Amino acid sequence: MTFDLPRRLTAEFLGTLLLVCTVVGSGIMAETLTEDVAVALLGNTIPTGAILIVLITILGPISGAHFNPAVTFAFLLRREISGTDAIAFMVAQVGGGILGTLIAHGMFALDLLQASTTIRTGGAQWFAEVVATFGLVGVILAGIRFKAEAVPMLVGLYITAAYWFTASTSFANPAVAISRAFTDTFSGIRPVDLPGFITAEFVGAAIAVAIFGWLLKQDTRKT
Repeated sequence: MTFDLPRRLTAEFLGTLLLVCTVVGSGIMAETLTEDVAVALLGNTIPTGAILIVLITILGPISGAHFNPAVTFAFLLRREISGTDAIAFMVAQVGGGILGTLIAHGMFALDLLQASTTIRTGGAQWFAEVVATFGLVGVILAGIRFKAEAVPMLVGLYITAAYWFTASTSFANPAVAISRAFTDTFSGIRPVDLPGFITAEFVGAAIAVAIFGWLLKQDTRKT
């Protein structure tokens, strides 16, 4: 099946909206229910991994389920999406993500418009975002290459793990990072800290395209 651009953009918009709504909403719920940061992070992690499996399964056949400008950028580098469509995807992702944050605030009776004051910066966190995004793009590319039907589960499990093995809790997504700057809750990030995170995420995606592009290429030489 093929879908026209408006439907693909709507899928990207809705997918990123629901992803961010889950990230922010589960963070608010976790912060409300416990003062233990480790428990709160776990309460934020599990819903995020779970919703990714659901969203990629139901929306992947429509748009490819990028929900992430870094992933779209990776496919642009691989010439699997046009520049015009890639820009449109990114706009839809960011717009959907911001609306997802506002919806989460509305569900918990918080001020809709907020600016985060949570400090997330420094070389270690930026490096963690390079690693997190590199791994995410690598999982997607290798998953598509070897077992496409497993990609929803692979991505959900990877992000669940990366929440805990990266210093940055694995944003790995510029649209999610931007959206989280609009919430002064558990999952927030100061707007001033966004450039470092976003740059690191695109760098990680580019490195993954280069390395996994080579790694997954079959040797067609005769032996």
